Amino acid sequence: MRRTIFAGLIGLVFGTGIAISGMANPAKVLNFFDLAGDWDPSLAFVMGSALLVAAVGYFFVLKRDRPILEPRFHLPTNRKLDASLLAGSALFGIGWGIAGFCPGGAIPALGLGESAAWIFVAAMLVGIAAAKTARDALRPRVAKTA
Repeated sequence: MRRTIFAGLIGLVFGTGIAISGMANPAKVLNFFDLAGDWDPSLAFVMGSALLVAAVGYFFVLKRDRPILEPRFHLPTNRKLDASLLAGSALFGIGWGIAGFCPGGAIPALGLGESAAWIFVAAMLVGIAAAKTARDALRPRVAKTA
């Protein structure tokens, strides 16, 4: 129960930051990508600030033996650039550029009553399910030995 409460509080802080920074507004994000038109550089400042806060956080947190609410840290171990990572990154960027939403901005926008956010999140969930289905179908089958 304690983990759930803290996760909710952390999510609330994150969502509030996204809403205050304007990143839940797809027009603000799309204007960042519009270099030839009404360019808005504020997304770069928000991302740079987030990177700075995360770097400082990682510096101090990873000096601990373990997290406060978990028995161990859950850090990525895969360091390979493979086709799945590159394709997923490209699709993420294309979707973000078309819709103006990414998951981090769309989910707080749900609470703001943005109808476009509801459509985006529904499409995102369908895309996640389709990607999982495709990955499972394309994964090489390992023959079971008896």
